[in-house]
Amino acid sequence: MKRIIVTGGCGFIGSNFIRLFLEQEPNLQIVNVDCLTYAGNLENLKDLESDSRLSFARVDITDPESLQNLFLEPVDSVIHFAAESHVDRSILDSGPFIRTNVLGTQILLDLAKKASVRKFVHVSTDEVYGSLGANGFFTETTPLAPTSPYSASKASSDMLVKSYCHTFGFPGVITRCSNNYGPYQFPEKIIPLFISNILEDIQVPVYGDGLQIRDWIHVTDHCSGVYAAWKSGVAGEVYNFGGRCELTNLELTTTLLNLMDKPKSLIKFVQDRPGHDRRYAIDCAKAEAGLGWKPVISFQKGIADTIRWYQENREWVARVKSGAYREYYQQQYGSRL
Repeated sequence: MKRIIVTGGCGFIGSNFIRLFLEQEPNLQIVNVDCLTYAGNLENLKDLESDSRLSFARVDITDPESLQNLFLEPVDSVIHFAAESHVDRSILDSGPFIRTNVLGTQILLDLAKKASVRKFVHVSTDEVYGSLGANGFFTETTPLAPTSPYSASKASSDMLVKSYCHTFGFPGVITRCSNNYGPYQFPEKIIPLFISNILEDIQVPVYGDGLQIRDWIHVTDHCSGVYAAWKSGVAGEVYNFGGRCELTNLELTTTLLNLMDKPKSLIKFVQDRPGHDRRYAIDCAKAEAGLGWKPVISFQKGIADTIRWYQENREWVARVKSGAYREYYQQQYGSRL
């Protein structure tokens, strides 16, 4: 049975990916590696606790001694989601982003290279490309021009992977995706934050004029893209994933309010964040042609399903916001946390 290491599997995208992976590949053994920072929630995979194909290792990827123990047994592949990922937090303190996203990736690359893994999928972001004008799209050949400490750290890790592919013939594949939404997303990001606020009739903070444009993709479509990159991606190549759904932040906010039957008076315009990129848009033609992948969940269906999930899981949101979900970790792992 192939043994796969998935880093960051307790996060929003990682936990959704593990579900999809187990559905698609019943004969795999997955080791979920996560250090359980504030956004890593083991409860996201509570329904899979009894699945013998899934094991959990609480390991920080910047700790080479602990991480190397996971490579003592053969490892077929590594799917690397683990990252600090919130732009606002990176503006306040870039240190954790450099440590996890750059140093952590370098340590993981060295161990994977030594273990001669068959495939290493590095999950990145479209934010490494910087900001677009009114026209055009990001392609895999768009020059990297990160504008925040977060995106700079991800661009750095991307370049590390590319360098290992070029220098060592390393089997690395890089994926870059537009903004994700869906279940289990930590409520600091715009969609879960706004949904949870609207549910409680709390105003939603819209940066600046709200006309920043983002491309939105359902997390399941993104995960299917990462899976396709693992199956068919060519070493050394980059694949972009997008939902072909460009919306201004104000359009997104209005959509949420309308679907939840709440007034626009809940919108509160606040000072824009420093260096806020104006527009992102993805050309995913290469992934469609080369991987046989395409986004299949429309925004209309995906956002309605997402709202419904948060409405039905308000206790999960409350636990995450309060930090009470860590009590669950203590019950499961005791002094090991």
